[in-house]
Amino acid sequence: QVQLVESGGGSVQAGESLKLSCAASKYAYNSSCMAWFRQAPGKEREGVAAIYTGYSTSFYSDSANGRFVVSQDTGLTTIYLRIRNLAPEDTAMYYCAADPERPLGRRRCSPTDRTEYRYWGQGTQVTVSS
Repeated sequence: QVQLVESGGGSVQAGESLKLSCAASKYAYNSSCMAWFRQAPGKEREGVAAIYTGYSTSFYSDSANGRFVVSQDTGLTTIYLRIRNLAPEDTAMYYCAADPERPLGRRRCSPTDRTEYRYWGQGTQVTVSS
């Protein structure tokens, strides 16, 4: 069974940091490309960062701008997204996505292509006030 459960969102002030978590079922986590996307009201869902859990290799979108760090804890089958220096434009629902059992040769994960990911969590809301 595939489960992706995000947590860690909330309401913060501009300039603060947050660390989001995505707890995954073992199947969703193993040899998986996992990614963080976000969607602001009235906007398209955009990718921020991805990680290949087999090698802990991370990938970032151009818009990540050095403020986002994706990491993992294999023992907990969980990935994280740390966001520093939050700004009001970071206000969005943040989603975790996974595409497990990536074969050799497909272990470069796209941080932006939604079609690469078969499974999605329900999201965690981040609201940043100025």
